[in-house]
Amino acid sequence: MASAMLAKPAIPLLQPTQEDDMAETETFQISLDAAEVYESKFVPAIFAEWADRLVEAVDVAPMQAVLDVACGTGIVARTVADRIGSGTIVGLDLNAAMLAVAHRLRPDLEWHQGDAVELPFPERTFDRVLCQMGLMFVPDRARAIREMARVATGGSTVGIVVPASIGEQPAYRELASIVADEAGAAAAVLIDTYWSCGDLDELRALFSSAGLTHVVARTHLGTARFRSADELVATEVEGSPLITQIDDATYTRIRERARTALEPFATQSGSLHAPLRGHIVTGTVP
Repeated sequence: MASAMLAKPAIPLLQPTQEDDMAETETFQISLDAAEVYESKFVPAIFAEWADRLVEAVDVAPMQAVLDVACGTGIVARTVADRIGSGTIVGLDLNAAMLAVAHRLRPDLEWHQGDAVELPFPERTFDRVLCQMGLMFVPDRARAIREMARVATGGSTVGIVVPASIGEQPAYRELASIVADEAGAAAAVLIDTYWSCGDLDELRALFSSAGLTHVVARTHLGTARFRSADELVATEVEGSPLITQIDDATYTRIRERARTALEPFATQSGSLHAPLRGHIVTGTVP
């Protein structure tokens, strides 16, 4: 694994103001245990593939300053570090548990706690600004994209990845239906949130309204790879706040029903490959 040596001083942080403190913030908080599940399950099964796609789409290069917004446990920042080997690589997330795992894995990178709608960095700081599978958890998406554009240098690229809508996810659509049936509408919202940012027209409009130009949207079909249907369910349930909203009996019923519903996605070896369609959107800062 390449070491991302800082080519210049650490990125300066803006000091929060009283107005900043009142900014609307993302509230999708998880425990440290759930963050470890996220890193050990979600990242290899899903997010490592999309991190490679996103980093390739924005064409990162050595000596650049790169910001990973809503970084989670830092797979995009780590992918950038492995690819360019040098530069200033910064991850930012609102969730302290995610950042704790990110720092444990790569203490050589910069990790900051902060809000995507009020990025604590000066204007025109980063050569690339990325956000993988995080925009759907931000209440004010338009403001988040404007903030990403604000901290990016002129001529640089802002790029995001989000999952397509649930209607385009045959395997996950089955699981979402089971969760809604067994755990109720309130619990189902915690699953539905993942798929709430999949309208390409809306995504293009967000980029254009933020002043970004040369907006390009690409849709890819990836594969979420799990050892079994049970592992997929455990990843989705235990890696999110849903695990705190259901009792053991409900969780057992969800697992049992999912085994049957997800059989069409099982491989001959017994593992499970769930299709996962996602959108990559990039834009250029004037």
